[in-house]
Amino acid sequence: MASSQPGTGVSGLARLRSALPFTSRDWGLLLVAPGVLLFSSFMLYPIFYLFYISLTDATFAGSVIGGGAELIGLANYVQLIGDSQFWTSMTTTWLFVAVSLVLKVILAVGIALLLNHVRVAGKRYMRAAVIVPLGFPGIFTITVWRGMFSDARFGVFNTILGRYNDLMASLSAPQSLLFDVPVGFLSGRWEAFFAYVTTEVWLAYPFMVIIIVSALQDVPRSLHEAAMVDGAGALQRFRTVTLPAIKGPVLFASILTAATSFQQFLIPWVFNQGGPSRQNELIIVYGYREAITFNQFGLSAAILIVGISFVGLFMYVAVRYGGLAEGVGDE
Repeated sequence: MASSQPGTGVSGLARLRSALPFTSRDWGLLLVAPGVLLFSSFMLYPIFYLFYISLTDATFAGSVIGGGAELIGLANYVQLIGDSQFWTSMTTTWLFVAVSLVLKVILAVGIALLLNHVRVAGKRYMRAAVIVPLGFPGIFTITVWRGMFSDARFGVFNTILGRYNDLMASLSAPQSLLFDVPVGFLSGRWEAFFAYVTTEVWLAYPFMVIIIVSALQDVPRSLHEAAMVDGAGALQRFRTVTLPAIKGPVLFASILTAATSFQQFLIPWVFNQGGPSRQNELIIVYGYREAITFNQFGLSAAILIVGISFVGLFMYVAVRYGGLAEGVGDE
């Protein structure tokens, strides 16, 4: 039989494996090494190279590639600390992340509860309709929303506000209840910020709805029935039964969507390039403009390294508290 011959068959492989000075953990590391090398080539190397550029005085792409840039240490980071535009950008970015996240959680939880309610008919089709935004390219959706927020009188939202004014005027409403149409959604700072947030919520809420609906389906119906027997109302059941059950998935989805919001570039750039007057310049737009418009590649690299650091912080929180790596390393 083949298995009885030395060095052949399963027994031969086992003998060869036992002869090599590798533990099971060493074999596992050896198997994942090609993937780690590939990941390093496409992810870690560009980040380290970007960090190197941030330590130079590179002012155009050729100075980096051709070796004309000189090391200046942390001078670019020191310059950032004293740059008021950097702090404006960071403040706007974090405000954008916070406001959009709160609205996304509220909207997603509300829609998920609706889609999971026993008295709602046609939930299967409604769930399919909810995830429709995921099927469109981001640039297409953002461009459509930009047209809807057009400063022109015939823009969708300005048209709606005009019709509202006509209705209120016909009812002899006070002037204070009317809007000054057309509204400059893209030319005013907070109007543009509102447009950014609305579009971001539209892009991200389907993902959160999917996560939360899946979590709600795992909540035993018997827990709700027991709470109803104890006299708990709908709000109390949500607070004591539903919310604890979906807290983990909501946290997980919130961290990931917050990281995506922090990296948002297309919305402010397509809408008005972070305007007006750079007042709504999110951190990625700020870094891009410093490189492409002002040819400050070293400073731009420093800005993007700061952005990557915060994204890394989001991922750490997701792994540490969001259960992103749950079960990894368990024996």
